This record gives sequence, structure tokens and C-alpha cells, in this order.
Amino acid sequence: MQTTPEGSPLRLARAEALVFRVPIAQPVTTSFGVMRSRPAVVVRLEDADGVVGWGEIWCNFPAVGAEHRARLFQSLMAPLLVERTWTVPGEAFATLGRRLHVLALQTGEEGPIAQVIAGTDVALWDLWGRRAGEPLWRALGGRPEIAVYASGLNPDAPEGLAARKRDEGYRAFKLKVGFGRERDLANLKALRAALGEHAALMVDANQAWEPDEAQAAAEAMAPFGLRWLEEPMPVDAPADAWTRLAAASAMPLAGGENIRGTEGFAAAIAAGALGVIQPDIGKWGGFSGCLEVGRKALSAGRIFCPHWLGGGVGQVASMHLKAAVGGDGFVEVDANDNPLRELLGAPFPLVREGRVMLGEAAGLGIEPNLAALASYRVAV
Repeated sequence: MQTTPEGSPLRLARAEALVFRVPIAQPVTTSFGVMRSRPAVVVRLEDADGVVGWGEIWCNFPAVGAEHRARLFQSLMAPLLVERTWTVPGEAFATLGRRLHVLALQTGEEGPIAQVIAGTDVALWDLWGRRAGEPLWRALGGRPEIAVYASGLNPDAPEGLAARKRDEGYRAFKLKVGFGRERDLANLKALRAALGEHAALMVDANQAWEPDEAQAAAEAMAPFGLRWLEEPMPVDAPADAWTRLAAASAMPLAGGENIRGTEGFAAAIAAGALGVIQPDIGKWGGFSGCLEVGRKALSAGRIFCPHWLGGGVGQVASMHLKAAVGGDGFVEVDANDNPLRELLGAPFPLVREGRVMLGEAAGLGIEPNLAALASYRVAV
């Protein structure tokens, strides 16, 4: 489907961004920083008929990022969205990118502005699907069943959290690495002991290493039978460094959450170093951009695994994205406790034997529980 229902134009009556932040007992640790609370910026679009669509803007870092992105949305995006009618979500995605291109260059805010456009695009697609009366996975030509993995296993006793997620139905797991060779290998050993030799296990270094360090780490981790090594080096490391690492690594390299733009992804796919392509639907592209990336990845023989670490709107959107694109691979689901996941993505899909079955409700099929979220709401 590429048009709104019956070809009717879409006129937005209201566009707003809602900010939520919840304190957490166990910080989420990466090689470059620590999250001591969990934020979410949710886009709410309402059309002239009262139909509502939901999206989510990436906002994990820095700690003040959620409020900043919400203000960008309110000051830049909302006026553009309500000033005219739209025929398809992709039209708005392209128009917003053009209208804000020079401003992004002028301010040096290319990343945050791309993130705001991405979350807006998700909300437009949700609204479009609701107006069409179709779940997005079906409207975009996909199938409802997808595989998922438990992500964000922190470096402190990760085997305990992994065992809990296994009992909840997960069958694939991803460990955070980049905390020193001894600690990383000890954690992998503990995970293999807890999960067994045949459990799907991946690692994410969050751009922790220089090229020589990355190659040494890949060699050291090879005996653990990993499905992929994610972001072992900074995304802007020289192309030949990525090529050499890919050739030397016993496991595929993964990345994409920090790549922006159709051309950026096309170049990454063509270069051949990444075996697993991982765009983040709330960081760049929304559905309009990431659907194209996913389909190009599959046609090039790569595995497509959407990245996500945020609230429930973007999580469910990532599931619909993967269902629409198809192919082997997983959708990332953060293993750490976060009420913004289940309450924003209500009713949150159940995991059974490592898989999720999306439902028949229109659009994303969710209704964020704003009443239960009231105490987490942040004024902007």
C-alpha cells in the first residue's frame, strides 16, 4: 500500500512531543557511557478526524537529550506538519528532510534533526495504518512472526539477567563488551555456562576499540561461537580498517545504528564489511528510510536486524519494520527493566520460544498507557 485510505489527503490537526523519564535501580552500562535513567520522547499526531498516530525519537544520550529533541520537534517539526496536507508518509519524510537540511548544517544538529524526523515518520505511518484499518506489518507486505533477542546484557554478572530472559522465552542474547579483555572473556564464559553451547550469542562493543584492538578482541572471542560482533570500531574508522577486520574475523561484523542517510547505508552495504545491517528506526529514517535499507540489505545477501534501545513505541515499530522486510535475523529487545517499554507499547507483544507474533490491530496496534505513565512525564 502506498496511499492513504481511498486516496484521501492527510491533514494534521495537532502535533506534539511528550517526554518521559523513569529512574532505574540498575544503570545501563556501555563502553562510552552509563544511563542512570530511562528516557523516551514520544510523538503524538492527530488528524482532523481525531485519529491518532504514535512515534518515538531516539534520545538516550546525553542525559538532557530527551528534552532537547522534544523542543526541536515543537519548534521545527510541528509547524511544518500542520501547515499543509500530505498524501503518503514518504512525502512528508522527504519534504521535512529538504526543508530542514540547511538548518541542520547551520546548527551542526544533523543527528538530532534526523532523529526528530525519524520519530515523526513512525507516527505518520502509524496514523496511515490506522486510517487504512490495517496492521503495518500487513500493509507493508510482511508476515506477522519475527525472531527477537535479549539485548543490553551489562558487564556485571550478565549470566543472571540472561537466565531470567531465557525463562521469559528468549533464545538469543547480546552482551556489552569493551570493558577490558579479561572481563569480556570471563563474561562470555559465564554466559556460555549458563545458556549452553548452542544458544545464539552476540556481542556489542559500542565503538570501543581502535582497529588493532578490535582485531585482537575478535580473535580472542572467536572460540565462543558468536553470531556477530557489533560496532567494534568507531563508525568513521577508515573503510580499509573495516575491510581488514571483516576478513580476519571469524564472526560477521554488525552495525548501522550510527549510520545516517540512504547514501550512507548504500555505501556500507556496498563496501561489504558489515554482514549484519542494523538501522535504528528512531535515529534515522523511520519506516520511509529503513524499509529501503532493509530490502537493499537482503538483496545484497546481508542479515537485517533493526536496532532499538528505548521505549515501547519504537520497540513495536521496529518489530513491524522487521516483519515488513522479512528475512533471517532478529529484532533487538532491551533485557533491562524499563516500564516505558511495556507501558508505551501496550499491549506489549509476548515472547514465546524466541519469537513474537504481531497482532491484527491497525497501525502499530498499540495504545500507550498515559495514565500509568503520568508520574514519569517531564515538562518541556
